[in-house]
Amino acid sequence: MARIWKSKVTVEQLNQRGRGTMVDHLDIKFTEVGPDYLCASMPVDHRTNQPLGLLHGGASVVLAETLGSVAGVLCVDVQKQYVVGLEINANHLRGVRSGRVVGTAKPEHLGRKTQVWQIGIVDERERKVTSSRLTLVVLDWGENAPGLSQRLAWLTQ
Repeated sequence: MARIWKSKVTVEQLNQRGRGTMVDHLDIKFTEVGPDYLCASMPVDHRTNQPLGLLHGGASVVLAETLGSVAGVLCVDVQKQYVVGLEINANHLRGVRSGRVVGTAKPEHLGRKTQVWQIGIVDERERKVTSSRLTLVVLDWGENAPGLSQRLAWLTQ
């Protein structure tokens, strides 16, 4: 498949950009930027478990939205546009008690005004844990967007 990214970025740059955010707090680590997909992993531990000791469904959604949103921003001209989440859903298919889970985001639709991403999350044995779909809206920055220079600095570091 053809390369879909409009921004060239490394895994190291993506991991650096997440410092000081929920991504950092949950130890989400980007692991691969493929030609048409983006991967990241997340631990299953005290930060991401629910009281019964299983991976919290909300943590899976955080991983899915992180992957889809970052992939989405890499598919637009960040000097002119940005993306925000419009809708996310998740089907939790299997419980996980420990280790790391890995998510992979792939586009289903890359339009001028919307994007739809499919995010699959698997456990360390590559068994499907969560299937998620994220819809993003593509917005224009506008000429006088507040904080535009700071936002662009983050996106283009």
